[in-house]
Amino acid sequence: MRGASVGDGGDASTIRNVSIRAHYPVRVTAEPVETRRGGRVRSENARLAILDATASEFARRGYEHLTIEGIAAAAGVGKQTIYRWWRSKGDLVAEAVLEDRLLGERFHIPDTGDLRADLATWLGEVFGMLAGPEGEGLLRSLIAAAADNADIGRRLRERIAGEGAGSGEASVTDRLRSAVAAGELATSAPVAEIAELLVGAVILRALSRTGGDREAVSRLVAAIVG
Repeated sequence: MRGASVGDGGDASTIRNVSIRAHYPVRVTAEPVETRRGGRVRSENARLAILDATASEFARRGYEHLTIEGIAAAAGVGKQTIYRWWRSKGDLVAEAVLEDRLLGERFHIPDTGDLRADLATWLGEVFGMLAGPEGEGLLRSLIAAAADNADIGRRLRERIAGEGAGSGEASVTDRLRSAVAAGELATSAPVAEIAELLVGAVILRALSRTGGDREAVSRLVAAIVG
């Protein structure tokens, strides 16, 4: 479709609308849309389909074999659509984590009434997951995405250590505050700092590719929370 011109008799608004359609054809539907970088508009339905496809492909193929082409095929979109909204596979995986589409249960700490046992159980599960190749790839992806994008880094910190885990389950900080309320921790306990130490321990051990047996995990919990 050729762009309109003043000579065609269209006003400025018409010219702008035709120009946009000529370069970025959009099928008019009732779907909600969201404005992204550079004024781009994306379909919310397509965004969620891509994030769900990322999670399913990750579970099926693992991080190392996860491809933009495979995600696009599973989501029913072109890979250029994905690259228009996310700069890299790492950014896409990070958003899937942030949206609770991928490994959301790994960030939820049980609350059995025994803080130290709950933390030891959680750390053991996380260390076990990160010890495998899929976990290593996921961690590298999240670190790279956070280093490249300050907003992703901030949101990941809030998602893992902060409040609001996303599905009504306890984040690290939520679980620690529950322990304070139950008398398991002193009211003066530095909850935010303890949460950061726990998450830092996860990252350090993952980067060094060391997990830890049950006794090592229990010692770590005792050293951090007393």
